[in-house]
Amino acid sequence: MSSWLAALLVAIALYAMVLGALVALGRREHARAWVRLVPDCLVLTRRLIGDPRVPRSRKLALGLLAAYLAMPFDLVPDFVPIAGVLDDAVLAALVLRSVVRGAGTDVLREHWPGPATTLAVLQRLAGG
Repeated sequence: MSSWLAALLVAIALYAMVLGALVALGRREHARAWVRLVPDCLVLTRRLIGDPRVPRSRKLALGLLAAYLAMPFDLVPDFVPIAGVLDDAVLAALVLRSVVRGAGTDVLREHWPGPATTLAVLQRLAGG
């Protein structure tokens, strides 16, 4: 088995364990929210790009981030433990922070399709 496949399987297993722990602790809503995080972020990105209150430079940053995350290669390959995924998360947080500073937290709140718990995490990441 290749190392990237092993790393992917470990990441999926850890994610499943966290979700399982949330369900076991009776926090089904939290588990549901974390399952929907990635799709909610995609919807948020699409909505922010279409919002006229978001400055063009921030829209460009969102588009470049989406293109970077979709590329099959990375500055730090994803099979590198922790750092491989962390560089993507840090870049996404920096772009989100830039968008929030350019458009405001109200715009982020208005366009967020998910639950308030995950929005609160995103706002902390964005410094808002």
